[in-house]
Amino acid sequence: MPHLPPPPSRLDLSNLGEPVYRGSVQNLYAVPDHPGFVVCETTSAGSVFDVGSIFAIEGNDLNRAIFRHAMYARLGRPETWRRVKAVIEATPMDAEWRRELLSGPLESMLERGAATHHVGMVDARTGGITREGMPENPSCFNVVRRFPVMHPPQRRLLGAHVFDYMQFQQSATYVVPLEYIVRFGVTSGSSILRKYQGLGEGAKRAYEQELGLTGPMGVWEMLPRPIYDLTSKYEPEDRAVSKQEALIMSGLSSEDFLSTVKMAILGGWAVRELLESAGLLLWDLKWEFAVDRERLFFVDTIDADSFRATGFIEVEGRKLVVHYNKQAMRDYYRLVHPGWYAGINEAKGQAQKTGEPFKQVLREGQAAGRWPATPVVDAEFLALQSRKTALIREHVLRAREAAAIRADLEATAMEETGFYRGRGLLAELLEMNGVA
Repeated sequence: MPHLPPPPSRLDLSNLGEPVYRGSVQNLYAVPDHPGFVVCETTSAGSVFDVGSIFAIEGNDLNRAIFRHAMYARLGRPETWRRVKAVIEATPMDAEWRRELLSGPLESMLERGAATHHVGMVDARTGGITREGMPENPSCFNVVRRFPVMHPPQRRLLGAHVFDYMQFQQSATYVVPLEYIVRFGVTSGSSILRKYQGLGEGAKRAYEQELGLTGPMGVWEMLPRPIYDLTSKYEPEDRAVSKQEALIMSGLSSEDFLSTVKMAILGGWAVRELLESAGLLLWDLKWEFAVDRERLFFVDTIDADSFRATGFIEVEGRKLVVHYNKQAMRDYYRLVHPGWYAGINEAKGQAQKTGEPFKQVLREGQAAGRWPATPVVDAEFLALQSRKTALIREHVLRAREAAAIRADLEATAMEETGFYRGRGLLAELLEMNGVA
C-alpha cells in the first residue's frame, strides 16, 4: 500500500470554509493541507424514501456523530472482535456456516482490529482530534480518510439503459459501489418478506431452506442465522443486485468480495452487541466498504440512519414494535400523510420507466399539482424522535445505568403510541407494527 501522510492532529473548525459536498444528512469538508482526509459534519436533517432532506430532528446531528465515532472506535479494537467471536460461537446455527464466517477477515481483526476510514472526532472547543474515547467537548465533526468515489456512467441500449462498471475493474483504490444489507430478522416491511409472500408453496419451502428456517417465515421473528442483500450505491436509485452481479460490479477479486460480505455480517454483530445492552433489538443494518489494493476498510456512516433497532411494548393487549431509527419517520409519513406517500411511489415508478432521476420527476410532478407537496412533520413527533436518539447517545457514552436508559426508552415508546392514539390512528399503527 502506498505511503499515506499522517492525518491532522488538530483542526480549526472556523477555517474549514464551504463544504465540498452537501448531502441530505451530512456535509463534507476538505481538510486544509491534508488532501487525503475529509471532515464529515453530521446534520439534524433527515431523509426517507430517497426524497432528500425533508425534516430535522433536534440534537440528532451531535447524537449521530457520537454514535459514529464510538462505533468506529470499537471496530478498530481487537477486544470487540473477541466478543463477537464468542457470541457467534455460543449462538445455535449451522456449524459449517459458522466455521466459514469465522475464517478469513475475522482472524486478522482478532489480532489488530478492523481497518476503517475513521480517524477521530474534533473537539468543539480545542480543535484537537480524539481517536480513542470521547473528546471533552464532543462535536458534529469527524475526520475520515478520503477514498475516491466513482459513479458508473449510464449507457443507452435500444431504448433502455445499462450502467458501465468497467472503471472499477481498472482501479486499485476506491469506494466499492455497493451497499451491503445484513438482516438478523424479518421485519414487516422487509424485501425478503415481500419476496416470500409472492412465492408459490413449493418455492416458499425452497426459500425457507435457503434461509435456514425450520418452518414458515414469520414477521418480527429472528432468523436462525443472518442473511445479506446487495444493492447498487452510485446509480440514481438503489437497485437490488444478485451476488454474481455484485461481484462483477465491485471490481474486487472473488476472495476480497467474499471478505467484504463476511465483514458486513461480523460488523452487524458488533453493533448488535452494543444495542442489546440497552434493551434494543437489531434487525438489519447496512455497510459500505473501500479498498486500497490488498486492504479492505469499513467506511461511510453507522448510526440510526443505517440500522433498524426496535423495542416491544404492550398496547391494548397486543405486542407493538417501536422503532428507534428512521423507520419511525417512514411509518409516520405512511400513516399520517398517505396521499403524499402514494405520490412518492408513483413518481418512482415513472422514473424507473423513463430513466429520469427520481427527484427530478417528483419535483416536476409536485409543481404541476400531480402529487402532493412534502408535508411538515408534527413538532410533537419530532421531539419524541429527538429524545430517542439522545437516550441512545447516553447509552453509548455510558452516562447512566443501562437499566435506567431502557426504562426511559420504553416510556418514550408509550408516548409515541399516545401520539397516534390522539390522531385516531392507533388501529392503523397496530395493523402496521403489531405482532400477532
